[in-house]
Amino acid sequence: MSQRVPTGVLTALTVAAFATGAVLTAPAAGATPKAPAPKFLSASELPPHPTSPWTAGPVTDGFPETLGLCVSTEGVPAYSYRHREFRTDLDTGAVQLTVVTGTAAQAKALAKHYDDLVRTCADRLEEASPDVEAEGRDYGKVRVEEGAHVRGLHTETSWGATDIALLSVGRDGRTVTVVKWGQMGGFEDAPVAAFKKTTRTAVEKLY
Repeated sequence: MSQRVPTGVLTALTVAAFATGAVLTAPAAGATPKAPAPKFLSASELPPHPTSPWTAGPVTDGFPETLGLCVSTEGVPAYSYRHREFRTDLDTGAVQLTVVTGTAAQAKALAKHYDDLVRTCADRLEEASPDVEAEGRDYGKVRVEEGAHVRGLHTETSWGATDIALLSVGRDGRTVTVVKWGQMGGFEDAPVAAFKKTTRTAVEKLY
């Protein structure tokens, strides 16, 4: 099995900057109250890999490049972004982003914005490159706190590279989290039930 982080197709296309057309209202200066930093997933809380354990990287400030294809900061205020990346020894990787906004209303708008970006990502990928075929699937909502939504994305290139990703967007209060899991393969390789459990845990750990 090829030993690479599953961002081959997606990373190669990150250079296509996707205009979202949505602009969210930035919080007023000094209006954001202090709050405890959201907690992140641990390696053991990700969908189990059949042959390799997960390794968790450090929690890092900023927006993760590995998430920047379908979800980006474009048109979004300069909120407090933090992320953690995960990997296995083989072909599977994951990342979690947390975003602390100023109010619950801002977080609700941001969660919808991110979910819309994930929902439309397949169409934007195909528009950006004639060498890519992409398909998105809706795996439904997860009942946790203020809610979460899970979607799938499969990409295949004209040279034969194929990747599958699961992405979720969830919210608790004024904090939003985005979780992405990905590897080489197709929809049949996606651990949807386990990823929904991971998403539930990620939202529950925000506060």
